[in-house]
Amino acid sequence: MSNCAEVVIIGGGIIGCAAAYNLAKKGASVIVLEADDSIGNGGSSRNGGGVRQSGRDPRELPLAMYSVEHLWPVLSEELGVNVEYHKEGNLRLGKTEKHMEILQGLTDRATACGLDVKMISGEEVRAINPYLSEEVIGASWCPTDGHANPLIATLGYYKRARDLGVCFYTGEEVVQIQKVRGKARRVITKKNVYEGEKIIVAAGYESRKIVETVGIDIPMRKELIEALVTEAEPKMFPQMLGTADADFYGHQTDHGSFVFGGASGFESVNKDNGTNATSSITAPCICRGIMKYIPKLANAKIVRTWAGYEDLCADGIPVISPVEEVPGLILACAFTGHGFGISPVVGILLSQMALEEQTLLDMKEFRYDRFHAVI
Repeated sequence: MSNCAEVVIIGGGIIGCAAAYNLAKKGASVIVLEADDSIGNGGSSRNGGGVRQSGRDPRELPLAMYSVEHLWPVLSEELGVNVEYHKEGNLRLGKTEKHMEILQGLTDRATACGLDVKMISGEEVRAINPYLSEEVIGASWCPTDGHANPLIATLGYYKRARDLGVCFYTGEEVVQIQKVRGKARRVITKKNVYEGEKIIVAAGYESRKIVETVGIDIPMRKELIEALVTEAEPKMFPQMLGTADADFYGHQTDHGSFVFGGASGFESVNKDNGTNATSSITAPCICRGIMKYIPKLANAKIVRTWAGYEDLCADGIPVISPVEEVPGLILACAFTGHGFGISPVVGILLSQMALEEQTLLDMKEFRYDRFHAVI
């Protein structure tokens, strides 16, 4: 198989797979390089599956709203697999007056951007979801938010991309990008050399050290988050849940199990040397929080826990952008835990950038050069 293609994508998560699929649909030749032995074994398979517009930075809202309105409702049909998408609302819960202030601010900023989201009382919350405790005094409610299955969606994009001729290489850890005649051209792994007219870097936090090899730095850091899944429970509610402090989030799956994510605030004690290892502190902490919100789950049995790293950008939104200083290089990283819900539209936008087409949405807020010093 050839090591040359029109586009080389570094990163086999849902962003990389969605970009590969959309490029292949347009007839482009594509190679995807994934450092892990498995596709999607980073943030793409280690997130809560939220497809939400509420609670986002206003700069991200156009991407989220476009995905929810135009792409998620038809994604199962397009990919030929049930991605378990549910558009049945998101309750972002509050238990204190401080929480309500946070939620009111998020709601005000979102409604100013045209999103259908509103503040509701504790009684209204329990009318929507009677399983929530009396401790909840209010929430923001976005009826068009929802959730989907991140594992199935990622593999759906992967399989469709392969059907269209995309070459995926796993176990290929990228160590360097090289310029040829001033343009990003070669991708050097520990085993091989690949070449492309355009190079898309969508490798989560690892993107930072990869693009440093061509003199580019992305101001981001990584943070460990953990999640857990329960045994199947009787059907209870379809909404996606979150909290004002974002200390836990989750939903009930089609299978009946609950998937919840969160943090303990003690991630620094996890001396995992960069592996996706859970700690003994976080899951109990998440569970104590869940029981206060949903008492009926107190005796639910946890099947497993897992952990993964978010790539957090300094200003809270991703970098999705060509790099003027390095022609041929396109960045798609620093998604700050918000990547899954917008991945369908990001895949389209990256394909348009790589083929030098007009993007369907204005992407100026996500440009890499927003971090340049103002002189």
